[in-house]
Amino acid sequence: MGRKKNALRGHFIQAYVPGTEEPTEVWLELARYISSISDDTQEETEDQAFYDGDGTPETSVTSVAGAYGIEGQYDPTDPAQELIANMKYKVGDGRKVHHKVVSSDGTKQWVGRATVTSIVAGAGDASAYEEFSCNIRFDAIPTETELTPGG
Repeated sequence: MGRKKNALRGHFIQAYVPGTEEPTEVWLELARYISSISDDTQEETEDQAFYDGDGTPETSVTSVAGAYGIEGQYDPTDPAQELIANMKYKVGDGRKVHHKVVSSDGTKQWVGRATVTSIVAGAGDASAYEEFSCNIRFDAIPTETELTPGG
């Protein structure tokens, strides 16, 4: 089976304690009433031509900032959503989390400290359910680990 549904990919967070780079708490899954997670990764590149080529510029990726846009409906009883909602009026380390992404086939995970921005926890039309959204961006290249599926 080659194709996997997006819902099988896991996105987890936990509170960040300043000075603690290794996650230590229970992971909270961002899943309940979350309807869309987009890959908002940003890359910076530099184009440069060299004399050992034909003058055509080569592109080098100079930085990668992995990020995800989370969207759905707000549930204040969901621990993951509430952790993020409580960050809305915080700055600096108050916007930090540990973020873990597990591939849809369960064979890899990426873990790292991240910053939460663009928090919306309760907005929208009067007749609609409250909206929830945020952006979670890794602060550095996350650590990739191979996993044993189902194990």
